[in-house]
Amino acid sequence: MRAIVTGGAGFIGSHLVDALLDRGFEVMALDDLSSGRRENVAPQAEFVALDIRDRKAVFDVFKAFRPDFVFHQAAQASVSVSVREPYLDAEVNLMGGLNVLEAAREVGVRRFVFASTGGAIYGEIPEDQRATEDWPVRPKSPYAADKAGFEYHLEAFWQNFQLPYTSLRYANVYGPRQNPHGEAGVVAIFSHRMLRGEPVVLFAREEVGDPGGVRDYIHVSDVVAANLLAIEGGLDGVYNVGTGEGHATEEVLWTIAQVLEVKPEIRFAPPRPGDLQRSVLDAAKLERVGWRPRLSFDEGMRQTALWFQAQVLERPRDS
Repeated sequence: MRAIVTGGAGFIGSHLVDALLDRGFEVMALDDLSSGRRENVAPQAEFVALDIRDRKAVFDVFKAFRPDFVFHQAAQASVSVSVREPYLDAEVNLMGGLNVLEAAREVGVRRFVFASTGGAIYGEIPEDQRATEDWPVRPKSPYAADKAGFEYHLEAFWQNFQLPYTSLRYANVYGPRQNPHGEAGVVAIFSHRMLRGEPVVLFAREEVGDPGGVRDYIHVSDVVAANLLAIEGGLDGVYNVGTGEGHATEEVLWTIAQVLEVKPEIRFAPPRPGDLQRSVLDAAKLERVGWRPRLSFDEGMRQTALWFQAQVLERPRDS
């Protein structure tokens, strides 16, 4: 079996590449290295440096490799960047995604697995509630709007061309290899900055100084397991991937600080445009077909913070 992973040098994509190789797949990782790192890709995988906005390049590699499965992880992943640069977000997440989808149809892939967003697509989730897959889609950011738009294209390709797809709506994913230098990925950012003795910024939920927005945090290993189940179980349609638990940003901050045994300098900031106040998912649909989150919040945060600690100790000059 052959699989292409777009964004394969990135955070989630590289873990997925590893898991597919472990199962005996031939794997090609595509990545433009704008945020991914070449060293994240296992040497057993074929790597191609490619921007998914380059339609010809995408079609050429698909025709040469002829994958059975496609895992589309490549994305412009920052909500705040999408608010500032909506055209860029649409170029990558919608038009770039369509290049990948059309190339997949051209070569006759068996299933297209899409990394969608549960953490942004539903809009605000009231207290004591969790969003199910049939929750109304109310994007607050261009990022969420373009992810939702691509899901409609997936359904249209199924209706017109019978291309099977699975759309996995991720909660807030964290874990080893997450990029600590962008604007997304608060666990990585907090860990990295605390380890270097740098101040951390806590963006407010409503008013400066409050505990911050509430999110459903899911470890990358559990996200990879959902992707594998998508092809092994032939899962059709949309599935949430989350824990059903909400944690405020301040709780994340102090959980990491306790693991690292540091007292961080905290700088409080107003809410960022496009950010939700509360987002928590109901993953019962995925659980009914055999998936369960393996790592608890505390254990996942502990493992991730210690991984970043090891990286900083090994590469003290790495920026």
